[in-house]
Amino acid sequence: MYGSNLDSREKAREYLRVAHLYRLGDLPTERPHDATRQLSCWAMADLPRAVETLKVVDLRALSMLQSHAARIDGLREKVVETLQRGKRVFLCGCGATGRLSLSLEYLWRERHPNSEQVFAFMAGGDVALVHSLEGFEDYPEYGARHLEQMGFSDGDLLISATEGGETPYVIGATEQAARISSNRPFFLYCNRDSALTPHVERFRRVRDNPRIENVCLYVGPMALAGSTRMQASTVLQLAVGLALLGAGRDAANWIERYRELVRETDFSFLQAFVEREAEIYLDGDHVSYRVQDFGITVLTDTTERAPTFSLVPFDQLEPGGEDHSLCYVALDRTGTAAEAWRALLNRAPRALDWPEIDARTRADYLARFDFSLHALGKRRRQLPQRNHHELGIAGTQGGALGFRLQEHRHDVSLHLEETGTRELFRHLLLKQLLNIHSTLVMGRLGRYKGNLMTWVTPTNGKLVDRAARYVGHLLTAAGEKRVRYDAIVRQLFVEMDAARPGEPVVLRTFRALARCNGRAANPLPLRAPSVGGLRRPGDRV
Repeated sequence: MYGSNLDSREKAREYLRVAHLYRLGDLPTERPHDATRQLSCWAMADLPRAVETLKVVDLRALSMLQSHAARIDGLREKVVETLQRGKRVFLCGCGATGRLSLSLEYLWRERHPNSEQVFAFMAGGDVALVHSLEGFEDYPEYGARHLEQMGFSDGDLLISATEGGETPYVIGATEQAARISSNRPFFLYCNRDSALTPHVERFRRVRDNPRIENVCLYVGPMALAGSTRMQASTVLQLAVGLALLGAGRDAANWIERYRELVRETDFSFLQAFVEREAEIYLDGDHVSYRVQDFGITVLTDTTERAPTFSLVPFDQLEPGGEDHSLCYVALDRTGTAAEAWRALLNRAPRALDWPEIDARTRADYLARFDFSLHALGKRRRQLPQRNHHELGIAGTQGGALGFRLQEHRHDVSLHLEETGTRELFRHLLLKQLLNIHSTLVMGRLGRYKGNLMTWVTPTNGKLVDRAARYVGHLLTAAGEKRVRYDAIVRQLFVEMDAARPGEPVVLRTFRALARCNGRAANPLPLRAPSVGGLRRPGDRV
């Protein structure tokens, strides 16, 4: 995010000059949810309550989406009109919204295998499906440039999704689309205008632009504060999915059908899977998610664990590599990396290819990530001293979702009509199940406190602000109320430079500032998340 040649004081000074652009603590999507303030405790000691509470929070978000059905119907009409005129629909996002955009393109191509009318792109290109590219989302000019590189032209339709409503990259793409096309772009977000307008100038530009259609899908705070990969991305994926894949102008009915599906599905089976996967990691071992038809949805959830919980991201399985992700993904019926990428995306991957900005945008870098079935053997050979366990997820006869991990087996029965929404609903329900599963696994590993992402990795301006706010929350809870925001930021950058890979800079910063103010810090773990460095719940630190 910041020049590597700068020391921590210069980095902090550079951030504080523009900090007003990223001070987002007043936005509902950034606030802690009242219903989940004890989530980390429940993950450790009361999994039934944790699972049920997270399901209830999801259901409330889906219920709130009902009030926006008319806007979704309007978006659906515009999509149909654009496609009937022979023009194209582009989906844009960043991070979680970028991955949901790629997922929806996958589903479109599943239904329309010969169509080239729907394209999705995200900050950093397709490689960002695998891991974040630091800082890309902070630049509106990158979004505009990427849109043009994709071949967007007059008459095409852009649907942009940003959970908070403030992501510069997505805003840049949207403003550029409004300049290029007579077909007004849609800009979807999950905070009320009244919360965004006073604090975010770049949102005001979008709101006041008559060439842009703004659609607010307000759903309130996230179950894990700021973790918009959960409820915000769920409602955005459902809304855009219904517009793209739905049957007719009846969003209210389809939202209620999906909500009923979630309500009737028994999530309690997740408890056994959460306990077992957490045990595997605490034993120093690894998990490989082995999937068939749901690769992109499984990869999305497993990818998003790394920045949210300060884990080692997916590695390229190269000989001699030192850092290895706790889990990996392997796709059945694929024998090479290229086959796996095509199975993941339903098309060949698209690299951004901006090496002057980041070498990881090149096609050769992307191609070194191997999610084929052969990756399982590579991983075992690379780490022969570890046990490797497979967590299988597959569709079963009758359309159910089948889960298996060692002795645990469970089929989620789904009674879905053969309509355009069937696969959308299956992928979306799996997304919700995996979000709850991974969040609680990480809770059992101590990767958040209460419902604050205390292990978040601050790789861009928004995440620096989030990390600083969480330090402030912890200091307040410890009885210290006198530490200024700029002092927290300066200490945060000191700890970012000093921390070992994967160490929680939020907790390091909290401890440093608590000591400076003469207070004893809470005994929160500071262990790096490399395999074998994890501790069991209740272990002394």
